[in-house]
Amino acid sequence: MNAADDAERAAINEELKALYASLPDDEKEEFNRQLQTFLAKEMGRLKSNYESVKGGLGDN
Repeated sequence: MNAADDAERAAINEELKALYASLPDDEKEEFNRQLQTFLAKEMGRLKSNYESVKGGLGDN
């Protein structure tokens, strides 16, 4: 989410895939849970930022 460009985003995705693949099966569920929690928080933060910027621009 904090990637500077598409190439960096792709590199982060590949790192996450490699990390996930290296985990024992019994740790993958917890990894998924933590990742989903992180993504939900980040999406909420982005939505809040978007709404504050949108609100500051008026009804354009």
